[in-house]
Amino acid sequence: MENQKIAILYQAKPSPVLGGVQKPMKLGGYSDSGADIAYELYKNGKKIIVPSDNPDLNKDLDWVFPDTHEGIQNAIDKGVNTLWLNTVLYKNHVIEQFFHQDIKIVGQFPSQVDIHDDKFYTNELLRKNRIPIPKTELIHIEDVKGVTLSIDFPLVLKPLRGRGSQGVALVKSKEALDNHLNAIFASKKYGNSVYVEQFLNGQEITVTVMPAGEYKIDDQIKTYEKPWPLPAVKRFNHHDGIAPYSGVVAVTENSQVLDEDELYSPPILEVYKHCEKAAELINIKAPIRIDCRADDNWKYFLFDVNMKPNMTGPSRPHRQNQDSLSLLAARKIGWNYHNLLENILLQAWEPKQLFDW
Repeated sequence: MENQKIAILYQAKPSPVLGGVQKPMKLGGYSDSGADIAYELYKNGKKIIVPSDNPDLNKDLDWVFPDTHEGIQNAIDKGVNTLWLNTVLYKNHVIEQFFHQDIKIVGQFPSQVDIHDDKFYTNELLRKNRIPIPKTELIHIEDVKGVTLSIDFPLVLKPLRGRGSQGVALVKSKEALDNHLNAIFASKKYGNSVYVEQFLNGQEITVTVMPAGEYKIDDQIKTYEKPWPLPAVKRFNHHDGIAPYSGVVAVTENSQVLDEDELYSPPILEVYKHCEKAAELINIKAPIRIDCRADDNWKYFLFDVNMKPNMTGPSRPHRQNQDSLSLLAARKIGWNYHNLLENILLQAWEPKQLFDW
């Protein structure tokens, strides 16, 4: 799009409750990463539109618009023609009210996020398509007292619509499971259903999958007909078997790209194929991040599809340790933060073309 004018949206209010389940809202609604994105693009010559007349580098909200009707309209009134949806999406999100206009979107299609943010549903979809998934079982609040499981302990307890590792716990006994279930349902943070998953002892990795499209790599345009993976990043220094939430421990302290030998090993090449297939099934329009873990035989299983990977980055002086997992992976193919964002921006799509308005 010529004369591209870009605005970054952040989550201004909690997402709706779906089937008794609500995705927890991050404090600040991703305005921190939104400001990182906006400033990185701005200092590299992109036309970034912001709500403030004199934005302060230290104030996230000076750089991003709320994902409300008023906020989006304000951005469009300022001349914006490309909206980066750095927010939690769902069916009937207000952004859909603007899909008939001449705008481009960076991000997923809202209804697809709505479907696939249900982690149990998505895991079952992948399993039915012969993608290796750990054993899982669903638990409803009314079943807590009489819950019986076919999965052996230890196991992992997870919210259906979780965010990162929040609410996730390694459970080693029936008594511990009962205690965790009572606590998680009493908190009312994660809705009326959770699920448990087979715990895998092996190495944990995360794979960022980019959508099909044209990309700038080594100063050349390369076309990918199908989704493709960035190099796998391994996670370490787990807390009681679980990778800590990035809002507590910066990913640069517990994550790094696999070394050369392992990057091209058969188990990793195999899990890439499964991640690519998963991204095709979901019909991604922007990057996703898939967490995987190996069993004792080095066979990797996909256990968490993240429809909105974190996109923080070291664009501002006080954010120099804020590389995201996706940025760590991108650096391995020679991209810096700007290169990663620029290539995501290249995948912007026009909603008006999807409908007969």
